[in-house]
Amino acid sequence: MHNFWTVLFHTYFTKLRSKQFIISTVITLLIILVLGNISKIIDFFNSGENQERLAVIDQSNSLFEPFKKQLKEVNPDIQLQKTNASEEELKKNVLNDEIKGYLVLSLNDENRPMAVYKAASLADSTVPNDLQYALQQVSMVWTAGQLKLTQEELMKLNAPVSFEMEALNANAKTVEELNQARGLVYVLLFVIYFAVIMYANMIAMEVAVEKSSRVMEILISSVPPITQMFAKILGVALLSLTQLALWLIVGYVSIKQNLESMDGGFFSFFGFQNTSLSTILYAVIFFILGYLLYATMAAFLGSLVSRIEDVQQLITPMILTVVAGFMLAIFGLSNPEASYVTITSYIPPFTPMLMFLRVGMLDLPIWEPLLGIGLLIASIAILAVFGARVYKGGVLMYGKSNALKDIKKALQLSKNK
Repeated sequence: MHNFWTVLFHTYFTKLRSKQFIISTVITLLIILVLGNISKIIDFFNSGENQERLAVIDQSNSLFEPFKKQLKEVNPDIQLQKTNASEEELKKNVLNDEIKGYLVLSLNDENRPMAVYKAASLADSTVPNDLQYALQQVSMVWTAGQLKLTQEELMKLNAPVSFEMEALNANAKTVEELNQARGLVYVLLFVIYFAVIMYANMIAMEVAVEKSSRVMEILISSVPPITQMFAKILGVALLSLTQLALWLIVGYVSIKQNLESMDGGFFSFFGFQNTSLSTILYAVIFFILGYLLYATMAAFLGSLVSRIEDVQQLITPMILTVVAGFMLAIFGLSNPEASYVTITSYIPPFTPMLMFLRVGMLDLPIWEPLLGIGLLIASIAILAVFGARVYKGGVLMYGKSNALKDIKKALQLSKNK
């Protein structure tokens, strides 16, 4: 047991002090700080800018005032100025950056409002979208006047329809609960995806680096392979928790200080305030088991390579498996009862994402998530035993990697030791 803790803490502190870890953590923290304060940053850069100035040619002589009034409610930053100038003059003003653009208001053959917006570039879609929405509102009122509809009749015409949903199953989740669960599932999917991509790759690289320095031959003679493998897995897991904790704390503080304009607190704003304890518990369980499954796989795959350059090639199938599970889960968010979601939720590499998707959004009998957890534990145990044997022989193999042949050769070497 002493050797286990020695390898674990050596792995943890070595990676913790590495330049790569420090630089990646700091860069990510800076990105989180920027994203957490993005509204303030946008306001800062926009504070010195003038309002968007647009010239308007009103060929109808009656649309400008109602359009200006409506646009003020949609986007008060757009400043309209009626003009009698020709389009050639306005075009020069636009190209000289004197105005943002100009708008030509008129009536079509059906006596309904229409507009043509002209600007130097159409890359900014916000202004034309706001103009179109305001014109749509004006058109509705204008058409109602042409049809001699009263204000009450117009309100009835635009009133939203009443559409309610009701689940017949007594234990089925409500729409609000489903939306909260969908948000939590979405977050966990990304956490599992990025954790496996980043940290499983780190485990494989750690083993490959030690092999390339021939330190492994000394370690394997003093520390049992399964002890060494899981010490490295848990060492990197501890490192990942440290990094994730830093990111979460900084992200939480950054977002929380911008909550003045948000309704409710941090968790209520993101819709997690009523998330059940069982859902959070399942999220933790499936995250840990999913990490252990892929980390174990990455450890013994890393033991098969003797050059760092070969790591990516050998773990690519594992990464593609994670990507496949992630995509299946993303598509399954809109229909968690689909048969492909149910079937793949019992396939161990996909279980952490797909089974949690079903647990979070459906009312499943207790045996289904327990079966998924059992399959994951059994898979990790089998992979650990098999991986330890491959690890034991693989760390003594040097030369060009050849996937399946290397696994067979590693198993033979482990039997001879």
